[in-house]
Amino acid sequence: MKFKAILFDAYGTLFDVHTVIKACEEYYPDKGTKISQLWRQKQIEYAMQSQIMDRYVDFYELTKKSLRYAIDAVDEKVTPESEEALLHAYFKLNLYSEVKQVLAYLKEKGHLLAIFTNGPKHMIDPLVAHHRLAPLFDDVISIDEIKQYKPSMASYHYVANKLEVERDEVLFLSSNPWDIAGAKNYGFSTVWVNRDHQVPEHRELTPNRVIHDLTNLVK
Repeated sequence: MKFKAILFDAYGTLFDVHTVIKACEEYYPDKGTKISQLWRQKQIEYAMQSQIMDRYVDFYELTKKSLRYAIDAVDEKVTPESEEALLHAYFKLNLYSEVKQVLAYLKEKGHLLAIFTNGPKHMIDPLVAHHRLAPLFDDVISIDEIKQYKPSMASYHYVANKLEVERDEVLFLSSNPWDIAGAKNYGFSTVWVNRDHQVPEHRELTPNRVIHDLTNLVK
């Protein structure tokens, strides 16, 4: 690979956000999948609304707000116990099975590897520690440092400057189509990790490559 830096989004790319379904089911039987889907949907929507309104709100607070909405939307009640347990589950998300092996391979090849996420460090660092990923990454970078959510141009500009690389020296991977579109718009080469076989959303900002899990990256 020709790139100086390979960047990975976190949620949905490295970590399975729908790990929370199990915890949701414990408190809201037969509604766990729906709650998880709505939770993630509103989490993204609230982050984008925050960016558009130029009114930054910490991603953890947006995650809490999104959870409350999702539970209300399925006609259930949030309790202090359920809220604490489900938010805690976000700090224990499963790592996709192929991630460690692929990261180790790329690290061995000498690539600079970093996480670039909308999540704040106080949410991401525990996940990295829980899965013992720290030795595989050169940096973990959060937009919380500049309070500009992806897919804003400012967010991608920030990470390129921080890593001291030009935009054409970066390969960016994400499972989120809007994130891929934003990175492509900025000038990064992009790989859409289309784990769920979604239909493309941004045909004018086509990713350089589409894969269905990270093992395809090194084939």
